[in-house]
Amino acid sequence: MNDFNLNLQLFATQTTLLKESGNDLSPEMKTYYEKRLLDNAEPNLVHSQFADKYPIPKNGGKTIEFRKYSPLAKATTAITEGVTPNGNKLNVTAITATIAQYGDWIQLSDLLDLTAIDNNVLQATKLLGSQAGRTLDTVIREVLAGGTNVMYAPKIVTTTNSETGVVTKTETAVTSRAGLDATAKINVDLIFKAARALKSMNANKIDDSFVAIVHPDVAYDLMRCDEWIDAHKYAAPDNIYQGEIGKLGGVRFVESTEAKIWTGSGCPSGLAVYGTIVLGAHAYGETEITGGGLQHIVKQLGYGEDPLNQRSSCGWKATKVAKRLVEEYMVRIESCSSFSATAAAN
Repeated sequence: MNDFNLNLQLFATQTTLLKESGNDLSPEMKTYYEKRLLDNAEPNLVHSQFADKYPIPKNGGKTIEFRKYSPLAKATTAITEGVTPNGNKLNVTAITATIAQYGDWIQLSDLLDLTAIDNNVLQATKLLGSQAGRTLDTVIREVLAGGTNVMYAPKIVTTTNSETGVVTKTETAVTSRAGLDATAKINVDLIFKAARALKSMNANKIDDSFVAIVHPDVAYDLMRCDEWIDAHKYAAPDNIYQGEIGKLGGVRFVESTEAKIWTGSGCPSGLAVYGTIVLGAHAYGETEITGGGLQHIVKQLGYGEDPLNQRSSCGWKATKVAKRLVEEYMVRIESCSSFSATAAAN
């Protein structure tokens, strides 16, 4: 019998888990790149939806002036026969707004274009488009959130009678943002009060109702009440506003994660405060320069000082300003929500 020693180790299975000398397969294990890119979640951008549009003509300057005549008081005193009354005078109030320019851009290289897996011009355009929309929406939102007519959700104190077990809820009025607490959530009564305030100022409705811009966290606290009506139950699909979710107390609600949230200074400790803006028609306007609206700008390789055709870019720019035109035609309701402890400012 031949002296034959079989070395079984020569037939051992090699794995990528081993990384010893002569047994390293990790260079063979490449990362697979999925070419269908994940889309970023986008918010409903609704703050421009109910503005009156006042474009400035090209070469018409940067500032627009709105003028409003003061109404005349009722003339309830009877005039004397044959005597000319004193008469009255006109009074005009001017409101001005100056447009500003916004924009951003991304630079790309020729080598990136030659070697990258993804279409970076296309993706940069998508990202910049999203940025542009959110930026211009925020410009308008910040103007609306600065309105002077504010209502604060009341705090609720709950007590239980130790003998009868009867639960009593008592409202305590709040007069400042800092005075809110976790119990100060939006409620049906506040919506009716906001609608009453607009009616008392003779504000016109937008189509058939007033409109509120509301954050989903706040909508959560409202939608569970018995008076809430979902949008699909009262409106035809072609008559629903972008982001519309329902109706309550003669107010149609439009939902957006971009609705205003405050945290930190001026807010109750550790809690976010939400602004729900209830609007009548013609409450605010927005302006851009004709020809200076949102522009998408793409520069090909070799633009500018680029002797070796190494750089390209894509970007956007726009002119925009918003202005509250009639303060009495908008009401801001400030409240906490069921999610105030974890919400971030926007």
